[in-house]
Amino acid sequence: MTGEPKAGRDAEFTEFVAARRVQLYRAAYLLCGEPHRAEDIVQQALAKLYTSWRRVRRADSVEAYARRSVLNAFLDDGARGWRRREVVTAHDHDGAAAAGLSVEDADALWSALRELAPGQRRVVVLRHYWGLSVEETAADLGISPGTVKSQTAAALARLRGVLVPAETGGERT
Repeated sequence: MTGEPKAGRDAEFTEFVAARRVQLYRAAYLLCGEPHRAEDIVQQALAKLYTSWRRVRRADSVEAYARRSVLNAFLDDGARGWRRREVVTAHDHDGAAAAGLSVEDADALWSALRELAPGQRRVVVLRHYWGLSVEETAADLGISPGTVKSQTAAALARLRGVLVPAETGGERT
């Protein structure tokens, strides 16, 4: 396919990005909790996807490749050692706020997600945001299905402990 017109390939890539960019951004945001860092992660992932587009678009799942690229860009970003710390609330990025939640509840959710261990957060995002099976999550993360299950259970227990009010008359503490 070396004679394939670049314009057609670029149009196809642009169409994919237009359809999936918001979801890729939201996943990156859920992983890192910082809007600017999430943008950087998505840009890295899309750059890699573009350079491999000719091969990737023939694969079984372009979406799986894009999802894995976001995850790898997030992991690479964390391995670089620099971290910019921002206090991010639901006010900072309305597009990432969960539909139907009050601002206070969305802030509590983001805070709780940031408190998860990195491996737990990755599992929660892949399982509950992307809706992947245990096996798909294990394959994307390069871990066993048993590890996915145990990390999911631990993460959900931690989230319940942070988000569900203690028996103090129904008020959050």
